[in-house]
Amino acid sequence: MSQPVLGILTLYMNNKKQLEERHIYQKMITEGQKIGLDVFVFTPMDVVEAKKMIHGLHYNPKTNKWSRKWRSFPHLIFDRCRIQKSKRFEQLIRFRARYGSLQFLNRPLRDKWTIHQLLSRKSKFKSHLPETALFQHMGDVSKLLRYHPSVYIKPIQGTGGRGILRVDRVGPEKYLIQGRRLNRKIIPPQTVHRARLTPYLTQWKTKKRYLVQQGIEIKLPNGRVHDYRMLVQKNGAGQWAVTGCAGRVGAPRSVTSNLHGGGHAVPMSTLLKQAGHNEEKRAEIRSTAERLSLDIAATLEANFGALCELALDLAIDRSGKVYVLEVNPKPAREVFIQSGDSDAYRTAIVRPLEYALWIHKQKAASS
Repeated sequence: MSQPVLGILTLYMNNKKQLEERHIYQKMITEGQKIGLDVFVFTPMDVVEAKKMIHGLHYNPKTNKWSRKWRSFPHLIFDRCRIQKSKRFEQLIRFRARYGSLQFLNRPLRDKWTIHQLLSRKSKFKSHLPETALFQHMGDVSKLLRYHPSVYIKPIQGTGGRGILRVDRVGPEKYLIQGRRLNRKIIPPQTVHRARLTPYLTQWKTKKRYLVQQGIEIKLPNGRVHDYRMLVQKNGAGQWAVTGCAGRVGAPRSVTSNLHGGGHAVPMSTLLKQAGHNEEKRAEIRSTAERLSLDIAATLEANFGALCELALDLAIDRSGKVYVLEVNPKPAREVFIQSGDSDAYRTAIVRPLEYALWIHKQKAASS
């Protein structure tokens, strides 16, 4: 059997052909060599259809240098492409359509609203989901604010805390608005009368499609918001497994905990303790969160096609109840470096490689 080849499919961040996760790809290429997997990186822009070849990016661990080589299409593709507003993303859509018959470790996941609708139809997940609606008109927001003291308004696509608003009821006709613009800049908190809330949110909504979601009380005693990032991945036996979970604490005045928005990561147990949960309760919460995350991963894969990793953003309220805020199919790994969990960080890099080898062996055995 020839050496299996894995192509990591990504997008350049800009027209200078810079890669967003170059350091991660370096580690994946290095670890791939150790287990007999040939790994290179490419983007749709590097595919030359006339030659049926790819001008791929290679990393040499010995010289710590990158170079380009002409490559045939790989046996397997690990799709790491995130949504961006560019011609590069349009090229990606065409690539996925043209080469859909190739062996992908993972397929694109649907938007947050579609995922929520699917999960909410399953009784075992429904109680772990914040009340959520598609923001079509102001009535959708008003309805949730009647039953909950705060709501979040978030784009149905996108990551990193971009474009998220939090609205708190602070009086009979008064509301506090906080959040982040699409460029992640913090919006200074402002209190508005109900009469001004409607035009403010209506104008905000014109930029993208949005959800409105029940706010879970996730403030720490110091006033900062926090949540948890759970990573589940397929392992070398083709099974879903928990890689790790870390807590994230938001920056001052931030309504989100995202690391790119100035947040920082800490061990899950440390943050659960800080939030007031005793040792027995912490073990119970972790067990519930892990089981829930694995079940959701299996359900999403069964409904939307091949997946090899998912990050779930979890909120845990003061009573210890676990809520799933959203699911991210293209998770970063930095949260484990920041939280000091080096084992989870290495596992997060190696598991997709081991899973790719497993798929290749399964395919070879059946042919």
